[in-house]
Amino acid sequence: MNTKYELLYEGKAKKVFAHNDLDKVKIEFKDDATAFNALKKEKFEGKGKLNCLISARIFETLIKNNIPTHFIELENENTMIAKKIKVIPLEIVLRNTAYGSLCKQTTIKPGTFLSKPLIDFYLKDDELNDPLITKDRIELMNIISSDDLELIINLTLKINVILKNFFKNIQLKLVDFKLEFGYDSENNILLGDEISPDNCRLWDLNQTNDTIISLDKDRFRNDLGGLIEAYSEINRRINAFL
Repeated sequence: MNTKYELLYEGKAKKVFAHNDLDKVKIEFKDDATAFNALKKEKFEGKGKLNCLISARIFETLIKNNIPTHFIELENENTMIAKKIKVIPLEIVLRNTAYGSLCKQTTIKPGTFLSKPLIDFYLKDDELNDPLITKDRIELMNIISSDDLELIINLTLKINVILKNFFKNIQLKLVDFKLEFGYDSENNILLGDEISPDNCRLWDLNQTNDTIISLDKDRFRNDLGGLIEAYSEINRRINAFL
């Protein structure tokens, strides 16, 4: 990354740099893996590149299906050029199958297929540990208007249909995923962040028994090993399919 570009923001997994065009940014993917609000951290060589390449292919697929995103193009294997957005401080989690925190917070058993997708909202706030919040709390805090929240919900449901089909084509089950949105300079809502095994829970469908094979960040969260191998396999399948 050329040092003349100003670092605007550094998160757990990415660095955002200024661009010559004020409406654009450069997003560099890091090799860091974090879990449990960064209480667990490790570096995996090549992880940033894999997440960048996977995200780019998925963003391209979403754009072809009329989903507005911040993605413009790849600059190199671990840096993408994107539209500059003002990030909305909400994480939108859509669940197709019960797993993880949903099962810890309810009586729903892990692996239960949900009759309709469940959308949960989390406040993006590290100090508060990204708490689960309600529509009424979002309104109370004036985070976004109810109309914009409805737009985000509708976009998330559309994205789910596209992603489920996309991953099924490469023999992966989309269990759940996290999205972030933001406003561009013209106040349009765009899908931001990344779509990768870091924020999607993906199970391998190429199984002859009932064993769950995670090809996502659960390999790091749950000390399963083989994180880079799993991400590489997803990238390989995407390239073979597209």
